[in-house]
Amino acid sequence: VQLQASGGGLVQTGGSLRLSCVDSGRIVGINVRGWYRQARGKERELVATIISNGLTKYEDSVYGRFTISRDIAEDILYLQMDSLKPEDTAVYYCNTKTIYGREYWGQGTQVTVSS
Repeated sequence: VQLQASGGGLVQTGGSLRLSCVDSGRIVGINVRGWYRQARGKERELVATIISNGLTKYEDSVYGRFTISRDIAEDILYLQMDSLKPEDTAVYYCNTKTIYGREYWGQGTQVTVSS
């Protein structure tokens, strides 16, 4: 099973990026999918999640600016990031948790927001 994240890059303050996470291994029994981020010198933090029934949750600082979504048929997880701020600069990781207690991580994609 492999999660492949992409879509990161360098953008100016106020810009947008869309991250994608492809599940090439077709994980079975998905319960929660999410995006995390880790800024340099800081702990990894949860950014947004989407559960099996489509319910979404966001970390307070990204609420209203980021949108998590999924393409169930293609097994792709997205994170649309708008109105980006320098404090959003981090490596972003996708994550999948299953009903069987297993957890999978993508390799991370760098997002850099210049001021």
